[in-house]
Amino acid sequence: MNPRASRTVPYVSKATGVPLAKVAARLMVGKKLKDMKLPLVHHNGVAEVAVHDFYSVKSPVFPFNKFRGVDTILGPEMRSTGEVMGISTSYGQAFAKAQLAAGQRLPRKGTVFLSVNDRDKRHLVSVGKELESLGFKLVARAVRLPLSLLRASRPKPSSK
Repeated sequence: MNPRASRTVPYVSKATGVPLAKVAARLMVGKKLKDMKLPLVHHNGVAEVAVHDFYSVKSPVFPFNKFRGVDTILGPEMRSTGEVMGISTSYGQAFAKAQLAAGQRLPRKGTVFLSVNDRDKRHLVSVGKELESLGFKLVARAVRLPLSLLRASRPKPSSK
């Protein structure tokens, strides 16, 4: 048995509306998927579980958020004490809800370090502009992300 699956299956079941543990148990006793009346959509002859019109974000809850004095050095198993779920019609709101439910406070000011791979750098200007408009200071390594990319898109200050 995969110990991670025991926590992931209920999450995916809630996100999709499909009781996966029940479906698996029925398959193990010989039932057929086609007889289970699952919410399916068909694309080019392939059936898929119908997806809801919302985002679901799963976030771990770490012990140092709940227990003072717990070692904050994470091992390979990450020492999570549980998970929470954020659901919303936008990814940002779903993420924020998951973080808040996990006991994480989302920053409203401060400095953001920007680092992305080369193929995603073209998207970084709009992200940087949005973060800057919210009052965040931006920092990046010149080797990984030329700051000129962000500066070039900023309006020039007027000299009055």
